[in-house]
This record gives sequence, C-alpha cells and structure tokens, in this order.
Amino acid sequence: MPQIQEQAKFEAHSTSLCPECMKTIPMRIYEENGVIYLEKTCPDHGKFDDIYWGDAELYKWFHENWHDSRYEGNGLENPHTRTVQGCPFDCGICPQHKTPTILGIIDITNRCNLACPVCFAYAGASNYVYEPSFEQIVNMFKLLRANKPWACNALQFSGGEPTIRNDLPDLIREAKKAGISHTEVNTNGLRLAEDIEYFKKLLDAGLSTLYLQFDGLNDDIYAKTRARRGLVSVKQKVIENARTLGMTSVVLVVTLARGINDKELGAIVDYAIKNHDVVSCINIQPISCAGRFKKNEMRKMRITIPDTMKEIEAQTNGVVGRFAWRPVNWPVPMTKGMGVIKNKVYPDFTMHPMCGAATFLVIDKDGSYKPIMNYVDVDKFAEVFWSVYYSGVKGKKTEAKLKMLKLLPMAKSGFVRGLIKDVVSKGSYEALGDFMRRIVMIGIMHFQDVWNFDLERVQRCAIHYVTPDMKIRSFCTYNSIHRPNVEKQFAIPINEWTNKTGKKINEPA
Repeated sequence: MPQIQEQAKFEAHSTSLCPECMKTIPMRIYEENGVIYLEKTCPDHGKFDDIYWGDAELYKWFHENWHDSRYEGNGLENPHTRTVQGCPFDCGICPQHKTPTILGIIDITNRCNLACPVCFAYAGASNYVYEPSFEQIVNMFKLLRANKPWACNALQFSGGEPTIRNDLPDLIREAKKAGISHTEVNTNGLRLAEDIEYFKKLLDAGLSTLYLQFDGLNDDIYAKTRARRGLVSVKQKVIENARTLGMTSVVLVVTLARGINDKELGAIVDYAIKNHDVVSCINIQPISCAGRFKKNEMRKMRITIPDTMKEIEAQTNGVVGRFAWRPVNWPVPMTKGMGVIKNKVYPDFTMHPMCGAATFLVIDKDGSYKPIMNYVDVDKFAEVFWSVYYSGVKGKKTEAKLKMLKLLPMAKSGFVRGLIKDVVSKGSYEALGDFMRRIVMIGIMHFQDVWNFDLERVQRCAIHYVTPDMKIRSFCTYNSIHRPNVEKQFAIPINEWTNKTGKKINEPA
C-alpha cells in the first residue's frame, strides 16, 4: 500500500450539463463522509446531485499523482471542427479536445438480436434502422487514419449487434487495408456461439479481439440486464469456439450495476483466470444512465470505480487490493519515453485519471494469481521513464538509453523481467500484445451520463465514435447528447428497411 499523507477535504469546480435542458452549468465536486460527490444548479430546473467517486482517499491519491500538466495532451494538430458553441456541442474533434483518438468506435448498425434495457442504441426502441453503408464506413476508417500526430490504429465495430451484418468480415478486411492494425468486435455472442464458420470468417479477415458482453455466470443477472435467460451457456460456447479456432484475445465486458451483479466480480475473475488461454482481459463498465431503464431505477444501480475496486478486493480475499490499481493515464511516461528512444509517435494516453483504472494479474503455474505490483514497483518504473523522456527531449539520447537499463533489476521475478525486456526492447504494438497474452488485465471504465457529466473529463476522452457525417465525438458526449440527432440524419423507418431486405430487424442481413 502506498504512503498517503493526511489531506484536507477535497473541493474542486468544473462544468456539467443540466439533465433537463442540456445547457452547460457550473459543477462543484466535494468530499463528504469519505465519499466524493458532485452538485450543480440550473437556473431553470434547480439543483442536481450525484455520487462522483465512492472513496475520497483513492480519489485524492489519483488526483495528487496523476492529475497534473505532465499527463495532459495537446489534442489534434488537425481538428475536424471549429469551436462555435463550445464544448461539448462542437464535437468533431474540436480544438478544445486534449487527447487524440486511442480507440475509434463505429456503430455499423443499431439492429440487434437482443433487446437489452441497458443499451445505448437499439432499433426496436428508436423505431428506425441506422446502418451506415459499406462505403460510408470505409470513409470513416480514412478519417480516423487522418488524425495527426497520432493516426488512430485501433477500432471497435459496435452497434446494435455488429455480427448481424453479413459484410462484417469484409469491413474488418478493409480496416486492415486502411492501416488499422487492431480491430475488435463488440458482441453479445449469440451468432458466434451458433455459427462457428462466421466466427472463423471474422478471424480470417483479421479480427484481433472479441469484446464479449459478459455480465456474470448466473442467468438471473441476464434476465435483468439483457431481458433474457439462457445466456450463460451462450457465453461459454463463444469461449469454446474461440479456443477451437485458436483465438487468444477475448475481453469479458461487464456492465456493472449495484444490486444486480456487483457480487459476481470474484466469480468473473476466477472464470477469466481459468480460461486465460483465451481470455486476455476483463473490462468492467459501471452502469451509465443512458439506456432504456427508467432513470430513477438506473441511478439506484449507480456504482463507481472505487466501489468496484473494493468489491474485487473483498471477493478475491484481498489478493487484488484497492491500491493495486492505477489510473488509465498511468502509461503516459512509458509512451513518451519510448517515443524519444525509438523516435516514433506512440498513442497519447492522456485521459483524465478519474475516467478509469486498471491492474494486471500475473498467473502462476498453479493457477494462482497476484497483481503485477507484487513483482515490480510500477511507480518507480514510471519515474524511470519520466527521466528517460526528459533526457531524450534535451537531445541526450545515449543518456536516455542508459537509464532504460535501470528497469530490468526492478522486476522481482524472471517471468516479469522477460516481459519488461520484450516490451522495452521491441517497443512495438506486437510486443505489448505478447505481454497482454501472458497475463489477465482488469480494467474499469466509467462512462458518463447527463447526471455525472464532467466537461474536464470529456475534453480528455480517448475513446471516440466516428459517424457518417465525418465527425469524431467522445464516447460520453455521443451517448449523452449527439447520438439521436446523428442517427436520425442517416436512418430509415423500420418498415422501409424490412420491405427492402425482406428480413426482420433481428436477423442477419
């Protein structure tokens, strides 16, 4: 556990949205009874409050160590829109945005073979079909790749249910041609469980990762989150099919809701460890109040990042403690240091530290696991990379390279030392992939809604939607503000789509 000095009660100010009129309003972030809250007042609609972070000690630790100018980005050299109304209404990306696109997302359809109440987008609820054409999607690839100085090379196909499109393998192939080296599909797994030949086509086309909806190992959970039972066996069949096809990068994606599946986290971790030949990561997404549940019901399900950490600590019998996590911007010194050593541009992980957290579990031969912090002092590791970076930018490349030698003795095991050596010496995306395949990562990413919307976080978002109007928008602004207007511009009525295709909206086409 790190040494944390006693601090005064925290208070800060930012900008948020009124949940009623969607105008920007001032927001106060403050500490009370060991919890971080937010409050905001709209002159027309009154006062709103919500929980921001469930643990003030963790919040202040993240804030003190990873919320400074070293961890802020400079945005794009070529913004795609001008500042007119101001953030968050000029998304495109505009000049006010500070972090480039690390992961692009394209919703290739809003059709789906489920009707999940927690979903951001579903044709059956909106009464229209939004399905960009093949040509529009290829143009979106080009837009992502046009970003400077970092040309985005990671893309998620999402929806709706992207596997409901028969041309998905061809889209993956085109993405690869455009220079997107990492492709992933966000899926409920229904088609991939039933149709292993279609699954194989995705892999043959170049699919890198499967982003598999995975809310737990109990069908009662899916009855609430996905309005359907029998999905546990579907998820397990997808894992079996992935193993049969030799796929080694499946991410279990958990939509986490208080009182529904927050006590399932330990079982999910155990499942990932037992299947780590296939499962590379667990990505936990605390519920955002942007689905089709009633808003008051969803706010009762609110669970924050530190709440999730504490649940995992309890459910792993203390093996994965709450201080075994680091914020999503922790890699900044690594990418900066490697950039000056290799004279290359790397992705700029300058997200807001409160947007997410991650840890890495190193798996022993007997199946037990420990966080990577047990094997290496990750904070000293980061300090070395800062020193490497500062030497490099001063033109002292030889000095910078010599400082890299300090990294290897920091590892307490030969296994981890070998991983560090590979990543540092190769300095490539592929080396990082090798590293990821030999451990299991757990990430927590809390997407925002109109209730807990923080403009400072939005401006540092690195996960961006790309849309047919040739704009790039941050995840949280798209789902909180822009999605309906964008989709309606390019949508057609359901009956028009069904007459045209002769299919139901939940059928592959």
